[in-house]
Amino acid sequence: MAIQWDQSLSVGIDEIDNQHKELFSRVNALLDACNQGKGKQVVGEIIDFLGDYVVTHFGAEERYMQQYGYPDYDAHKAMHDGFIDSFSELKKKFESEGPGIQLVLLTNRTVVDWLINHIGNTDKALGGFLKTKM
Repeated sequence: MAIQWDQSLSVGIDEIDNQHKELFSRVNALLDACNQGKGKQVVGEIIDFLGDYVVTHFGAEERYMQQYGYPDYDAHKAMHDGFIDSFSELKKKFESEGPGIQLVLLTNRTVVDWLINHIGNTDKALGGFLKTKM
């Protein structure tokens, strides 16, 4: 299941929107690599990149929240931390079982669903707040 970024997911802050687009692109690359039976090295490189990029992206959002005094910072950061924990579990599953249909299913449940929900709700609220402050 490929995920598509569209304008309805825009938070209105270019840096955040561009990072979301990159996340979607890399998640799609991960799903494609698993579905095409790519080797563990290829899939592992994508997972490693995603893990690092998520930390970078969350850090950018959290800096905006702190800089502009976002009132829901603690709750938003807790969601980020929860995602990082879930992603770590996905990575462990990959390391123990390798790429395959189970990883695709877990990625869809752990990453795709979370990203769409988080961006569509939590990040859009953040974007609305930031647009009033910037």
